[in-house]
Amino acid sequence: MTAEHQRLHEADTKQKHWRRFGPYLSERQWGTVREDYSAGGDAWNYTTHDQARSRAYRWGEEGLAGFCDSKQHLCLSLALWNGQDGLLKEQLFGLSGPQGNHGEDVKELYYFLDNTPTHSYQKALYKYPQQAFPYERLVQENAQRDRTQPEFELLDTGIFDERRYFDVFIEYAKADTDDLLLHYTIVNRGPDEATLHVLPQLWFHNTWAWGYDEYRPSLTATTANQFTVQHRDLGELVCYADGGPELLFCDNNTNCKRLYGTSSLEPYFKDGINNYLVEKDLQTINPARTGTKAAAHYVLTLAAGATQQVRLRLGPAGQAQPFADFEALLSQRQAEADAFYAAIQCDIPDADARLVQRQAFAGMLWGKQYYNYNVPRWLAGDPAQPAPPPERLTGRNAEWKNLDNNDIISMPDIWEYPWYAAWDLAFHCIPLAQIDSEFAKNQLQLLCHDWYMHPNGQLPAYEWRLGDVNPPVHAWAVFRVFKMEQKRRGDAGDHAFLQTMFHRLLLNFTWWVNRKDRDGRNIFEGGFLGLDNIGVFDRSATLPGGAYLEQADGTAWVAMFALNMMRIALELSQSNPVYQDLAGKFFEHFLYIAEAMTNVGNTDLDLWDEEDEFYYDALKTEDGGHELLRVRTMVGLIPMFAVEVLDENVLAGAPKFVARMNWLLANRPQLAALVSHWQEPGKSATRLLSLLRGHRLKRLLFRMLDSKEFLSDYGVRSLSRVYLEKPYVFRDTDITVNYQPAESQTSVFGGNSNWRGPVWMPVNFMLIESLQRFHHYFGDDFKVEYPTHSGQYVTLLDVADELAKRLTHLFLRNPDTGLRACFGNRALLQQDPHFKDYLLFNEYFNGDTGEGLGASHQTGWTGLITKLLQPKGA
Repeated sequence: MTAEHQRLHEADTKQKHWRRFGPYLSERQWGTVREDYSAGGDAWNYTTHDQARSRAYRWGEEGLAGFCDSKQHLCLSLALWNGQDGLLKEQLFGLSGPQGNHGEDVKELYYFLDNTPTHSYQKALYKYPQQAFPYERLVQENAQRDRTQPEFELLDTGIFDERRYFDVFIEYAKADTDDLLLHYTIVNRGPDEATLHVLPQLWFHNTWAWGYDEYRPSLTATTANQFTVQHRDLGELVCYADGGPELLFCDNNTNCKRLYGTSSLEPYFKDGINNYLVEKDLQTINPARTGTKAAAHYVLTLAAGATQQVRLRLGPAGQAQPFADFEALLSQRQAEADAFYAAIQCDIPDADARLVQRQAFAGMLWGKQYYNYNVPRWLAGDPAQPAPPPERLTGRNAEWKNLDNNDIISMPDIWEYPWYAAWDLAFHCIPLAQIDSEFAKNQLQLLCHDWYMHPNGQLPAYEWRLGDVNPPVHAWAVFRVFKMEQKRRGDAGDHAFLQTMFHRLLLNFTWWVNRKDRDGRNIFEGGFLGLDNIGVFDRSATLPGGAYLEQADGTAWVAMFALNMMRIALELSQSNPVYQDLAGKFFEHFLYIAEAMTNVGNTDLDLWDEEDEFYYDALKTEDGGHELLRVRTMVGLIPMFAVEVLDENVLAGAPKFVARMNWLLANRPQLAALVSHWQEPGKSATRLLSLLRGHRLKRLLFRMLDSKEFLSDYGVRSLSRVYLEKPYVFRDTDITVNYQPAESQTSVFGGNSNWRGPVWMPVNFMLIESLQRFHHYFGDDFKVEYPTHSGQYVTLLDVADELAKRLTHLFLRNPDTGLRACFGNRALLQQDPHFKDYLLFNEYFNGDTGEGLGASHQTGWTGLITKLLQPKGA
């Protein structure tokens, strides 16, 4: 057992609170729904980047490569100033949704390089230009561009062309649970001497300004280079600053004069340190050297290529020589992190693959964020603040008065998406379970708690619209994480977790049946279902004339949900036979869903089109008729996800389930004919349940594995490439769908992501796992042409392995060219030694080139690459 594994054990068994401090500070709090108190829900304009340095936030905090405790009482972060900018670099800069030609987008260069599950050691890198940061140019240039043009990025400004920038490496290490080492390494990459102001900052989240609790914690200097940190919930700590910096103090209060032109009784404000340095206003810091926000101000002058370091320690009082063992402890934690990942990666021989996987794990762990959102309190407003507009009481999220979140949650991207999303979170738990299964289980449990799940059983989608609908992948993730941990532990697994989750997910399944099956016919809608602009219409909008969509993917997702619940019930039945009845019930649900897909509304309309041999959505028109929307998208491949293979040993332990299933198949022959031949055992006496029989599976794969349609060099595209030259046209109207391999050219569903061509990691991961399960049943005798039209036939397992390999090629160096597809054609990223091995895990990828697109730090579900890089069986 490595030292980090031992710390995990101590944390999991509550012996020591190793997870008390971590990277739980968001990168962006401005522009979030939580901070929006406008009448019409205009979150992007209610709080802005320009306001961020002066506004005390109500619900959370933000910072650059920050750290905080698990309830975000105390925050630590870094501020920088190159002497040229008009403000400190305290927050990462980016465009709001309305400002960007492809939606919100961070305009910075930073990387998550390392992290351990207990955050005993973690490392990040921020690249700070020595010239004035081009804030206005980034805003103006993107404003001039339309959706047909790419985003204008920081690299496009040329500010890094002469390497006039600082590399700022940020490291945190834990000497103990409440003894933190802060280590900053600054490198001048430029050709000339340059000066940098480095300001490690500590502050308390403002809990005293809202009218509930007037208690105010304090930061107070006691000597020239240290100050006390006093909070009733944290006890007394001391921050020790090495090297004799200038200690600066102000308060985390809103600067009402700057923001609103009104006076305040408070003398010091959140932007006090900024104004003291940048504006030379000596009145904005507290001469008594006390407050609720403090910074240690270092001024470093670095020769070309030179390196300097800054060290602080936050820990118990009474450390006479706090830096005597600093370097030894830091080196020890680095070595322990290396040992932890050496154990995880022992079966990965390739050094580049280990580098990619470790940085992906780092991104996953840096993506943990403290998230606080109490909807009834947010709707009503706070006693000490002006009453919010009454329109809010019937506006956004007003129907979610049960929601009260106050936890550490894995975020999709802690700048672009600093809020959880239900289906993203389920995918996050797979890579998280590889290194910290307890945290992965905790995440899955959170969304099913009463203070998350709606009383009607719906899971909250995301804060912009809690009542929206994400694909129901929670049960899949629950069982997947359970089996991963079971294998690692070598025992029966955590049945208490599985049983708890099963009962909570029963409520969610019931919600789907009652709310998303409009006519009680087992055909499910669900709206956009996470696929944003994939459809002919905005799938979350109400269609005119009473028309609506019968969704192939919505129905297939629920069929998969039913099979997942059946499989969980069978697992639980090994120790409690009562669950056999529930397993039978979910099997029956699955059969009726399969029937409905072939007979929509008892009209003999099949969502499977025999002519095209593909699944399509159906439009139910105002006159009661149905029309297939024959556009080939990922929607038509999702029915492959509804597959389960049962081994004989599972069935042997569930005789009542087998009897019920055999009765249904014998007495409901029309149902039995819809699914794979249950009575015919496959390889190793396995039994298959799927929406697809062998022929339909082969025909879907014929399309999917065609490079002229779905198959790219980097995975499966979200839309067939045939629509590049011949777009789909709906009824001879101007409503079209065309292949767009990069950013979206349409504003459907906000336009900040694109499902009309790019490669997306989560659905590709599901395709790979589905093919593996199909192979488990069919074995090596079942072969398909790969690629289509190649004349080469391979097994389904071979196809799964090849798809996984294509996805890894997004990040791994091409052995012939040395290039990484995800970097696109940017020479600096591909060739510069200070860039080429720092990875970003984007939201999605160009369907032709593999270049990373969308949210740049969405390690979240793109973190699934960690599992694909892990050898099978490891």
